[in-house]
Amino acid sequence: MKKITKEMSIREILNKYPETFEVFVKHGLHCVGCAMAHYENLEQGAEAHGIDVPKLVDDLNKKIGSSAEKKKSAEKKK
Repeated sequence: MKKITKEMSIREILNKYPETFEVFVKHGLHCVGCAMAHYENLEQGAEAHGIDVPKLVDDLNKKIGSSAEKKKSAEKKK
């Protein structure tokens, strides 16, 4: 599984992993739909809002990891 990095754009993350939206909101990054989300990388957007970048990246990766595990578990039950 490809990990989310601080160099990825916010839009790229949301397009690939829509389940991460709630993580952005939890961290106070409510402007994920703004025009800058297309151009700023995760680090730039988070720092502009005073958000702890390493913690955000960690939580985003945990979210996509748990989503992947849930999907695998559901597929095994089929």
